[in-house]
Amino acid sequence: MSVLLFRQDAYRTEANAVVIAHTPEGGVVLDQSLFYPTGGGQPGDSGRLMWQGRALPIATAVKTEGDQIALVASEPQALPPIGTTLQQVIDWPRRHRFMRMHTALHLLSVVIPLPVSGGAISEGRGRLDFDMPEAPTDRDMLEDYLNQLVDRDLPVTEDWITDDMLRANPGLVKTMSVAPPMGSGRVRLVRIGQGTDQVDLQPCGGTHVARTGEIGRLRLGKFEKKGRQNRRVYLHLDG
Repeated sequence: MSVLLFRQDAYRTEANAVVIAHTPEGGVVLDQSLFYPTGGGQPGDSGRLMWQGRALPIATAVKTEGDQIALVASEPQALPPIGTTLQQVIDWPRRHRFMRMHTALHLLSVVIPLPVSGGAISEGRGRLDFDMPEAPTDRDMLEDYLNQLVDRDLPVTEDWITDDMLRANPGLVKTMSVAPPMGSGRVRLVRIGQGTDQVDLQPCGGTHVARTGEIGRLRLGKFEKKGRQNRRVYLHLDG
């Protein structure tokens, strides 16, 4: 299994690695990956691989067999041979926007404390689907609350618990349709705030900013009806 460098430090943008495999679809598997693979509503990272004066643009990263991460080239071209030592560089501005939005969506689940049935992240916009029969009428108040949480500049940290501990505490899971990343024996929890200032704690495998103040100004978008019990709420990064 590849070492998950993005999990060790979400702010790292460059690292060396060794090619350990090619997938049948033409993906490149490295012994350690800066590239976050598509999952949990967050798109895979893009960037490039560089070796011996050559460069391979990477469009995205995906999970493959054995929990490995395959890097998918933007266009067909020769892949670095197995055993090659190379440099991997992620598209940092794009990754950082994903990080800001992912943390912002956790805050949205605080402001609207209802079960979440789905979600997705893009560079400037994200959305959560809530088990919500009627759309809220207090949009301005919700948006103000969101930005208050941002302005409090709360720390965003992680903890780890065992799979069994999570099963014993099902209230930690907010998502109804997406299972937490379990199976390795332990689960990562993302915590926003500390002590009496803690506002959120939930399982998550994605990348996040270090403090809520880094998110910047947030704007609520459309509230869409997606079923008798379901409302889709869009959230935008303003800047």
